Amino acid sequence: MTPFDDTGSGPRPKSVMLTFLGIHLLGRATAIYSGSVIDVFARVGVSEEAVRSTLTRMAGTGLLTRHRRGRKVYFGLSGRLAAVLEDGRRRIWETGAVNRSGDGGWTLVGFSLPDTRRGDRHDLRRQLTWAGFGLLQNGLWVAPGVRDVAAIVEQLGLDGHVTVFTAHPAKPTEAAGLVRKAFDTATIASRYHDFMEKWDAGKPSFPDDLTRQLMLHSDWLHVVRRDPHLPAEHLPGDWPAIQAETLFRKLDEDFRDEAARLAAETLELMPIAQTAG
Repeated sequence: MTPFDDTGSGPRPKSVMLTFLGIHLLGRATAIYSGSVIDVFARVGVSEEAVRSTLTRMAGTGLLTRHRRGRKVYFGLSGRLAAVLEDGRRRIWETGAVNRSGDGGWTLVGFSLPDTRRGDRHDLRRQLTWAGFGLLQNGLWVAPGVRDVAAIVEQLGLDGHVTVFTAHPAKPTEAAGLVRKAFDTATIASRYHDFMEKWDAGKPSFPDDLTRQLMLHSDWLHVVRRDPHLPAEHLPGDWPAIQAETLFRKLDEDFRDEAARLAAETLELMPIAQTAG
């Protein structure tokens, strides 16, 4: 079994790497020896070449810091990557898979871009989808709750082209109707069902709890990152995110102690100074 998935139904190699770094480096002033990463990823069928290429690209884009000790190369988290991984940690352990906030508010984003900025329009749509927005109608995107899109607009240089506001639906518009119109709930639900089908047996064919923990977290993040976190009150009573999250937390607890023991045996870490950038 390999985390590489060309069908789009599973996490990509870089996503698995981010999960690995989040588990073993986030919150620690340490860097990890590249050979340790290669060792663990080999256990799930990822080649040494693929691991080295991923680490090198991430260092080249400023996501990782590179450190040498003798002939060995170690990689640590940049401040930017630490922030990304911390967001993932919150998404798993604090936000959770089920939105029970019930505040009734929505964030709306409207934009109009000329054909000469077609690439920016595509990038904005992609970023909004990643941030949990759904397309309500042409040029108008919605997401439940209060969402901060200032960073997206600033990154793409679209100040003056994008309008952002928060609102509550008023009759004849119903919040449940917004959910049905703007979001593909059947596809979202199917991802949770696929996760449970894969993991309900408890131990898919990875060699040990270190790799089981890695792939469990990778698969779970792959699901929840693409879930817009819709209000539970507007979803079916048997919404599968509830059962899937219970399964994830149980398996994480089952794997945790042995995974930590194996990590202490397998991973070579080096203390480094914390970086802010």
